[in-house]
Amino acid sequence: MEMTQLQPGLNAEITTLVDDSLVATHVGGEGVLSTPSMISLMEHAGMQAVQALLPAGYTTVGFEVHVKHFAPTPKGKKVTARAELMEVEGHKLSFKVEAHDEDHKVGDGTHRRAVVAVQPHRA
Repeated sequence: MEMTQLQPGLNAEITTLVDDSLVATHVGGEGVLSTPSMISLMEHAGMQAVQALLPAGYTTVGFEVHVKHFAPTPKGKKVTARAELMEVEGHKLSFKVEAHDEDHKVGDGTHRRAVVAVQPHRA
């Protein structure tokens, strides 16, 4: 498979409202954005940055995440996750990722994905 369409600089953003499905309620109060939810948004932004340029029958899967989640985002605030493709090594893609709420940056780091062929489900 040819990877020439995947070039550094491709990016995508996902903005969503922090609701009950994204919060960590075990920390008390009304809950704040959970770290796994923030990472999931970052991964989805990485996938969206490149998916439209992949040939039919291919997708990406995440295989490495190095992020810091350094500020809480309360339920009811918007959060935006952004991924920018930094490097293409064969079928492996490296992204710079970050998340911001309405007030400030809440997380950042790196994420790696691999381009893979989608396998049909076998019963």
